[in-house]
Amino acid sequence: MTQISTRLAVVSAAAASMLVLAGCSAGASSDQGSEAHDPSVVIGLTGEPVNFDFTTTSGAAIPQALMNNVYEGLVTVNQDGELVPQLAESWTVSDDGLTYDFVLQEGVTFSSGAEFTADDVKFSLERVKTDWTINVAKMTVLDHVEVVSPTEARVVLNRPSNSWLFDMGGTVGQMFDTDGVADLANTPVGTGPFTVTEFVVGDHISLEARDDYWGEKPAIDDVTLRYFADAVASTNAMRAGDVDMLYNMQAPDLVAQFETDDAVQVIDGTSNGEILLSMNNKAAPFDDIRVRQAVAYALDRKAILDTAWAGYGTEIGAMVPPTDPYYEDLTGEYAYDPEKAKDLLEEAGVSDLSIEFDVPTRPYATAVSEVVVSQLAEVGITATINSTEFPAVWLDKVFTKHEYQMSVILAVEARDLLPTFNVPTYYIGYDNSVIAPLAIAADQASEEEWIAGMKEITEQIVEDVPAVPLFLFPNIVVADADLTGIAGNSVTESLVLSGLAWK
Repeated sequence: MTQISTRLAVVSAAAASMLVLAGCSAGASSDQGSEAHDPSVVIGLTGEPVNFDFTTTSGAAIPQALMNNVYEGLVTVNQDGELVPQLAESWTVSDDGLTYDFVLQEGVTFSSGAEFTADDVKFSLERVKTDWTINVAKMTVLDHVEVVSPTEARVVLNRPSNSWLFDMGGTVGQMFDTDGVADLANTPVGTGPFTVTEFVVGDHISLEARDDYWGEKPAIDDVTLRYFADAVASTNAMRAGDVDMLYNMQAPDLVAQFETDDAVQVIDGTSNGEILLSMNNKAAPFDDIRVRQAVAYALDRKAILDTAWAGYGTEIGAMVPPTDPYYEDLTGEYAYDPEKAKDLLEEAGVSDLSIEFDVPTRPYATAVSEVVVSQLAEVGITATINSTEFPAVWLDKVFTKHEYQMSVILAVEARDLLPTFNVPTYYIGYDNSVIAPLAIAADQASEEEWIAGMKEITEQIVEDVPAVPLFLFPNIVVADADLTGIAGNSVTESLVLSGLAWK
């Protein structure tokens, strides 16, 4: 599912200044110079989870904090977007593509002390189909899981799938303790290198490294994820030394002030997050493809990128980043052509069109929406911005009830083209009747045929323009120059903390 990264209210500046906990290292500022650091890190982020249960609660903020840190899967996705082993030491696939035999790491325990075994694999994967409400479609190909031995799990699919194993590197592949799911919203229990020790809503999440972690113990003992709703406030906190790192910085126009500071490092990483201008395909006026096409032609996406996000990011023509194997450059489709947009609106009989634009209260959304409104006005579309509190109001109104005409959101989940457009009940409401059989055929085919099929699907979606991908979001990181092991690329929802260390 797309990013609907959950956000709560920002604390006051006075309260925020009190969030630096005793024992946490202060981030280096230009007047502090190099000094010894305590084995702790404070990270500034721009949106927090409403709870810890990513199985029933939408939002990228939950896996950002927990995936690979508190929870782990059989496999994970590395910084290059490649699938690598995690709790599975190795695996083999049958010739017919239906059976996956996983050999599990030995000596793995949950934070509860319980041993991780193949029983937990069976429980975790089969539970997705029965107890999850998020991303259930990614596990429809699962038939059953067999416990071969405590360290061997056999996963049997009901049909071959090119996408299933990669999906296992995301939230649906996370492993749960059979006795640890009673209170997922508040008490996460995983095999990962950290445990949650505190969650102050609107404030911070504290994590502590596990002494009994099965793998290499993190160099950082304590991590505080400190949340800001205001990008300027987070930047000020970095300059004041109240945080050690700003991850996925939401104020690109403020980056320049750090670039000449030797005490700070700036990382311009990539991501697979797309800024998506979504339209409700099941409601007027966007149930008419000509109106959707008009919007696409009316938008100068390079100007949006340059104006709204200071040129950081990458132009894309589809909801497929270059790191995906079926990427192709489609930026030439629906190239900026305001006259053609006007003609389409006239053909559709909706001249002087007025629409409601529900904009979530996120920095990127605010910046993008102002440029979009200006460009749409040039072709005769009046878009009225409704500032919609995120996550509570936006998730309820737009995502759940579909009571909107147009919105904008950052979609960050890896390979999220089909989860976004191949589910007709999804909030965009795209008619997937053409692409659905193509998707099934491609998923069961050879790898080469899968790539070709996914390209065909992508081209069909672009032609139908159910939404307009504006640009690929950058992952801008500003951090203390002495902090190493930073995961600079955001290729999944997860912010991996285990590699962090001080020089």
